[in-house]
Amino acid sequence: MVRALAVSDEEVAGLRTDAVRRLGVDVVVAAGDLPFDYLAELCDRTDRPGVLVPGNHDADLTGYRRHRGMWTRAGLPCPWPGPAGYVDADGRVVDVAGLRIAGLGGSVRYRPGPNQWTQAEQARRARRLVRAARRLRRRDGRAVDILLTHAPPRSCGDREDRPHHGFDCLHDVVAALRPRILLHGHIHPHGQPVPDRRIGTTRVVNVVGRKVLEL
Repeated sequence: MVRALAVSDEEVAGLRTDAVRRLGVDVVVAAGDLPFDYLAELCDRTDRPGVLVPGNHDADLTGYRRHRGMWTRAGLPCPWPGPAGYVDADGRVVDVAGLRIAGLGGSVRYRPGPNQWTQAEQARRARRLVRAARRLRRRDGRAVDILLTHAPPRSCGDREDRPHHGFDCLHDVVAALRPRILLHGHIHPHGQPVPDRRIGTTRVVNVVGRKVLEL
């Protein structure tokens, strides 16, 4: 059993204290649009690793790679602009704290800026992600545990205004990879209860604010 602290979009003041240690989590999972210093503090206070995908209000993290302890971009050494302690899972499949996590960050494109994709662009990224997950499964037999996204699947907890549309292609990703759970942010509840949803056997959870999950 892995206990995860999942966060997105809205800071929770109580988590910026040592009380967060009492949650007893094994990993911090971030679904985007949170200050990087806040995310770094969560990893620091819990003394646990983190994994993230960027939201549409986050900095551009594309192209950065870590190799032998050094960050590079376009083959050149450079500082990592993201939060300390985190692995960027956007468009990748990563293994963190005993979990296999596939990630697709960003939202539907509605204005200029990074981490925004048309439906067609995200569909191409999704197909590459599925191929990568399948290659890893053929190699070691392990399936994806978590699909981590910023925006939700279309018609599964999204909204009708364009900036808050979900992605159609996430239904195909769920069908192909059959993760146990899909975690997303982007859709603020504004004080209303947000029920979990299902796509087949996959549980779809909005983690805006924070949720503690046992997987």
